[in-house]
Formats: sequence, C-alpha cells, structure tokens
Amino acid sequence: MTLQTLPLPPSELGESPFWHPQENCLYWCDIQGFAVHAWTPATGQHRQWPMPSEPGCCAPAPQGQLVIGLRDGFYLLDTTTGALACLALLPPAQHDTQVLRLNDGRCDTAGRFWAGSVITPRTAPKAALWCLEAAIDGGFGVRHMAGDNFTANGLAFSPDNRTMYWSNTPEHRIDRFDFDVTSGAISNRDLWVQFDRKVEDQPYSGRPDGAAVDVEGNYWVAMYEGACVLQISPSGDVLQRIPVPVQCPTMVCFGGDDLRTLYVTSARAGRPADEQEADVPAGSLFSTRLPVAGLPVNFFKI
Repeated sequence: MTLQTLPLPPSELGESPFWHPQENCLYWCDIQGFAVHAWTPATGQHRQWPMPSEPGCCAPAPQGQLVIGLRDGFYLLDTTTGALACLALLPPAQHDTQVLRLNDGRCDTAGRFWAGSVITPRTAPKAALWCLEAAIDGGFGVRHMAGDNFTANGLAFSPDNRTMYWSNTPEHRIDRFDFDVTSGAISNRDLWVQFDRKVEDQPYSGRPDGAAVDVEGNYWVAMYEGACVLQISPSGDVLQRIPVPVQCPTMVCFGGDDLRTLYVTSARAGRPADEQEADVPAGSLFSTRLPVAGLPVNFFKI
C-alpha cells in the first residue's frame, strides 16, 4: 500500500486531522506553526487561520465553526470571519500554562470535546485528560477526567461507544477505559498495548501518537519515529503495518465521501536537515485508499 503525498506545504507539527462531511474538506492543526488549516481536494483550495498559541486539536462545530484546544483552554473559531471566542479556560491550579498545553483531542458521539495535555519538560506525569461540554444552564463546563500522563495522544472511541482509548506517547503505551456515552464517565483504566522502547543501536518501531477507529473497531495509530501506521484489532493484535515515507507520522483520520481515504499528518519541527530537505519532506501530509471505512467525525454540541 503506497501513500500519496498531498500538494500542500509541510507542517511544523501536523496534528488533529478530520474530514468535514458537509464541506468535503480536510482540516488539521499545525501546532508549532500556530495555525489551523483546511484543504479541499476537489478544488485545491488551501485556507489557514493563525492562532495566538499552539492549537493542539480541533473538531467541527455547527454553522461553520471549529472548537479548538489552545495552550490555556478551549476556543471557538468562526471560519468565515476568523473570530476566535474563548469557551472555557483550564484551572491554573491543575494546568500551569508555563509547562502544559492542550494536545490531541476529539469529540464523542454526544458532542463533548475531549482533549489531553502535554507537559514540557517531562519532569512529572502531570498531563491530563479534559472534557468540555455545554452546561444545562448555559455556558460551558470543563471536567478533569484522568491524569498520570506525559504526552496525551491517541484519543479515540470504539464504534459501540463502550471503550475509550488514550495513549501516553513517551511511555510507549496505549490505555483503554470503559466509557459511558450517556454520562461521559470513564472507568477501569488498564493497559491495552505496550510497545518496545528505543534502545541504542537496535531497530526501533516508534511510539504511539494520534489515532482513529474504523467501523470494524480496529485502531489505526501513527507511530512517531517509526515511519509507519499500524492497524490494531480490538484485542490488541497488529493486523497491518503501512509504511510512511517520513520518519514521524503524527495522526490519522478517515475521509472522502465513503470514509475510505486514510489521511496522515507528520512532523517537521526538530527533525534533521536531511529529513526536512528530502524529496518527500518531513511534515508532509499523505493519503491512501483503504478497503475499510472509518467512523465519521463527531461535531461539538453547542
């Protein structure tokens, strides 16, 4: 299976891609580029919106809007005007913006927006999982859902809404929780997949970054520094390894009219000059066709 390089400028740190079914376009964040992007394959139109801090994740919202996780909290972007409105800031006592920022995230089928954080430097596992949802009496509420992480990634939900996946990238592990979509509660966290750590002078397969789930419940994960995407069964078995022509793929999503196009973002920031200047440069975006469809993106409920 060969990936096609998309005709787009490389991202410094591409993340959080999703396919917008109403606009027929691909959205993604460039975290280190401080921008959110959109690309329409049918026309080649490429749009971007500068951000005041690092956009870790994004998801669609009604009426041409996006919900975005920035360094200090959650915001709503009007893609027509470019206006950015704050929905909720994270509590400083639990989220010190000097060392923490929001990272990977997505919405569940009930319209909640989930986002994990990342801590730099990695002095303690203080990265956390947060959930944003509209409050009954108006406004928006934020809940702290889980912790004990360094770099939160790989957030995804099973097709039956009974399992939530969440990875700790530096620890090379993916956890899973029991998930109650009605209440948004998560419980019974346990280790699902553990990957081998990097060992000097030994082959390295990468560490788990962003992910998405297909209609059969398989988990597709970009392996950072592993130059590949893995398809993993619900039981934790690797079903397929898809080579990626850059060393650091970062996240995947399913798109196209039939949701059988796999899109892959990647990272350029911090990579060696030979990777940045290669014929297929680090930070490129890719696509390939698959025999299985992915789950559609969920919209944020305002």
